[in-house]
Amino acid sequence: MRADRRAVLALLLAAFPAAAQPRLVPTTAETPEGAALVARLREGGLVLFFRHADTRGENCDISFRIGDRPGQRNISASGRAQSALIGQRLRDLGIPLAQPILAGPVYRARDTAEHAFGAVEVTDSLLADDYAGARLAWVVAEHRRLFGEAPPPGTNRVLVGHRTPAIMVFGDPVAGRAFPEGAALVIDPRGPAILGILELAPLPGGGFHQCG
Repeated sequence: MRADRRAVLALLLAAFPAAAQPRLVPTTAETPEGAALVARLREGGLVLFFRHADTRGENCDISFRIGDRPGQRNISASGRAQSALIGQRLRDLGIPLAQPILAGPVYRARDTAEHAFGAVEVTDSLLADDYAGARLAWVVAEHRRLFGEAPPPGTNRVLVGHRTPAIMVFGDPVAGRAFPEGAALVIDPRGPAILGILELAPLPGGGFHQCG
């Protein structure tokens, strides 16, 4: 994250005191907490916001230009496998998904969605903060709108994007190491409110790149 974005994020997080808003702990479908999230997802009516898959060991962003794959941090071979497993796990767990699947245009989000779900709809509404420039406020507002938009009955909306815009909307509970690569925020659009963070294909050792 670039210095100007860090300054904006610091100002936003100041409105979410850690004592009042404790950080969430990601869980898997095999835990009681995760099983409860899966059961709720089977009923539909929620939003799944996936952070892009594993990028560890890949080059950091350089150009911050849409369409410039060599200038972007891309998902790794592990990230491609993780993405495919996420899609398979959703099918195996019987979680109904609304169409279209929406993904941001930065390749690590778009590639994650395509490896997991096949055909997706790419939208600037899920743009990474570092690529937003003067549109950052609009991008954050669009994330908030999509988080609060109910899917068709009996289905769940799937969004694939980046961690920092989610932090800008929800604050400290999803900051730090709460939201690993490949994990999903399970969101009740009424509010919107986060019900939990679900890892369907957790990465050994966490899921956090080393880029600044």
